[in-house]
Amino acid sequence: MIQRVQTVWMLLAALAAFLTMKFLFYSGTLISDNQYHPLLATDHLLILIFTSALGTGIVINIFLYKNRKVQSRIILLAVLLECLIIFLYVKQTDQYSAGNYSLWSALHILIIIFLLFAARGIYKDSKLIKDSNRLR
Repeated sequence: MIQRVQTVWMLLAALAAFLTMKFLFYSGTLISDNQYHPLLATDHLLILIFTSALGTGIVINIFLYKNRKVQSRIILLAVLLECLIIFLYVKQTDQYSAGNYSLWSALHILIIIFLLFAARGIYKDSKLIKDSNRLR
């Protein structure tokens, strides 16, 4: 009902999640064929599915503003899913003999930060609603 700042944070998190599908996370030389190869979300099906589910879930979560309890649970699940995505990316880097992380890999940390800010906004709104109901 109030839905203020957390909408902006969730939109930024969803935008960052969808951008991670476009930009590379890691680039280097593969162990198997000694060729330069970038690591993208679109190269691996499981990472692609989890990343698209994360972005879509965050966008859907914006419209659940009337149920802040469910909204905060979905935010928690989104943070856990993002941690799983980061783990899968790091696991994929084991296939490289040499390489380096891209600057765009910082988007994954930004997603977690944006989601935590959104959770804080949801908590403040629910506290505001409880306080206003108590005063009635």
